[in-house]
Amino acid sequence: MKLDQNIFEHIPHLRDKIHDPASSRFRDLDYAALDQYALEVGYPSGWRREHENREETRARTMAGRMDQDLWVFAYGSLMWDPAFYFDEVRVAKSPDYQRSFCLRSEIGRGSPTNPGLMAALDHGGECEGLAFRIRGEHVDHETKVIWKREMISYGYVPTFVPLETNNGTVDALTFVIDHASDRYVDKLDIDEAARMIAQGNGHIGTNIEYLDNLAKQLELLGLSDDAFSQLHERARQYV
Repeated sequence: MKLDQNIFEHIPHLRDKIHDPASSRFRDLDYAALDQYALEVGYPSGWRREHENREETRARTMAGRMDQDLWVFAYGSLMWDPAFYFDEVRVAKSPDYQRSFCLRSEIGRGSPTNPGLMAALDHGGECEGLAFRIRGEHVDHETKVIWKREMISYGYVPTFVPLETNNGTVDALTFVIDHASDRYVDKLDIDEAARMIAQGNGHIGTNIEYLDNLAKQLELLGLSDDAFSQLHERARQYV
């Protein structure tokens, strides 16, 4: 399956700025390699969800929605590397949640000794990003791809939220921080967060690379996030 270039009708300048799912490393994550990395850096066993647990959360979240078109809200790396196939993309805004670097990464973009910080949605404020539409006939398979990537461990709660777009309001799947998770980081000041991000380096790559990519995509889309911009600038000073 290939991306039809007509799906970029609303945002034509994104045609070459979103990775083809077929070439994405996140299309089919190598859990064996992740487990080996976790072992090498001294991460405890049981660090990630088992398949059955992951599928249980997917079935519960998607109950009654598997045969319908699905919107997915992207506010982090999904904005440039979604890994799933989609049929439409729009700029979108959540009026109820904000982008927050509050999810500790000790595998993907960090290690137990030098953890990084990843973006999550948290209550309050608002967040601009992208809304991707997956056609109903592909929802079952493509949500398996999404869950294998986003629900590796215990940091997110899959949630449906309303999004505002130039073509109306849509109800979209997204991933909100789980305040009960031991990966949730609360009340870091900007310098603490910036140092963590500058030092984070894990199996997938560096944390600062993640921040740089997000900054480029937001700039390309003409979207503003003052808190993120300040954090990015500060983190760059520590690299």
